[in-house]
Amino acid sequence: MAAAVQDASPSIPGAGFVSVCALIFTVASFWWINARQGHLKSWEPHSFAAIVHQSMARLRLPLVLHNTGAKPIVVQDLRLSFPDEPASHLPLLWISSPSRLQPGPEDEPKLPAGFAVSGREAQQLLIEFEAPFSGFVPEPRDYKVQLQARVGHRKGWRTLLTFTLRAANISDPDRYTVYSNATLELTKEDKQRADAALLELLDEQEDLSAPGEQEDLSAPGEGKQRDSSDDDGNTGTKR
Repeated sequence: MAAAVQDASPSIPGAGFVSVCALIFTVASFWWINARQGHLKSWEPHSFAAIVHQSMARLRLPLVLHNTGAKPIVVQDLRLSFPDEPASHLPLLWISSPSRLQPGPEDEPKLPAGFAVSGREAQQLLIEFEAPFSGFVPEPRDYKVQLQARVGHRKGWRTLLTFTLRAANISDPDRYTVYSNATLELTKEDKQRADAALLELLDEQEDLSAPGEQEDLSAPGEGKQRDSSDDDGNTGTKR
C-alpha cells in the first residue's frame, strides 16, 4: 500500500501542471475569440473619381476596411494626407458618403457620420474627400497619399493605408468622372492633353496668387502661344 502511494505522488504535480495549462488555454482562447482589440486594415483603391478647379479639388475613393480583432471599431473621421508634399497641401477632408463611384445628378448628399466595423468583418464604402481651401491643385504625376482615421478607442489620427494616387491619369480635370488608379499605357496624345489641362490649372492658380503680375501674364497672344506649345508636345512649361 505504501509503495502504491509513493508511486502515485509524483503524478500529482504533473496533473496540476496540465490543469493550469488547460485553464490558461481556455482563458486565452476566450479572449482571442471574444475580447481582443484589433486594428483596421485597408487596401489601395483600383480607381477613383476626381474633379479639379481653381477653387476645388475633390476625390471619391472606393475603400474596404477590415477589422482584424474581435471587438467592433468605431470610425469617427477620415482624411487624406500627403506626407511628401509641402505644408501648404492640407489634408483632404471627408465631406460625403455617396452611394456610387461615378458622380452624377442622381447623387444624394450624405454627410459624414461615424460608423462601426464589426469584429473580423470587412466593410466596403465610398468616401468623398475635398480640399478645404483652393491651395491644392494636383500636378500630372504620382502622389504618395495616406488614408488616416480617428477611431473610438484611440486618440489622434491613425494611418490605415499608404498608397500611390496617379494624378497623371486625370485627363479631363473639369469633369467629375472616374479614372483608373493603375499604371496606364497612355497614348502620347492622351498624355499631352492630360498634362496640358492640369498645367493650365496650375498657371491660373499662380496668376490668382500674384495679382501684380496679372497684366503681364495675360498679355495678348500668350494663350495662343501656350496652346501652340502644347500641340508640339512641350509639356514642361515652367510653372
